[in-house]
Amino acid sequence: MPRTSYAIALGSNRRHGRHGPPPRVIAAALDALEQAGVRVIARSPIIATPAVGPAGRGFANAAAIVESDLAPPALLTLLKRIERAFGRRPGRRWGARVLDLDIILWSGGSWPPFPRRAGPGRLAVPHRAFAARAFVLDPLLRVAPGWRHPLNGRTVRQMRARLR
Repeated sequence: MPRTSYAIALGSNRRHGRHGPPPRVIAAALDALEQAGVRVIARSPIIATPAVGPAGRGFANAAAIVESDLAPPALLTLLKRIERAFGRRPGRRWGARVLDLDIILWSGGSWPPFPRRAGPGRLAVPHRAFAARAFVLDPLLRVAPGWRHPLNGRTVRQMRARLR
């Protein structure tokens, strides 16, 4: 597969024994991506956001634009491996977590390729709910304001403006 770009959302709301507080966890996760051969092109500032649901404490959130030769499923496998290396364990939805990494957008458009649809629990790019989440759009706006949603055609800037 040729080198393509991805928008990745990063979040943390638990301290890590080696990396420290959530903002440092995010920085270390970006370093881990680069060590795995994923080129980080742009990093947003790390933004403090309130918890959604039962997560309890607020999050540190960021977005990154990366380049990789990996197809979306292979990149997701790498992201999940990095999460596990940071101590992430399967748990309740919206719970506290050391690290959360999600593929939000892909320069190849949507995954799975049209006309197939991703089933529940399966990879879907663009991320199903990102356009309704300020904690994803705010950092993404800093690194990719003009990136268009492949299905609705709106830019990140337009999607964020719709949330106000």
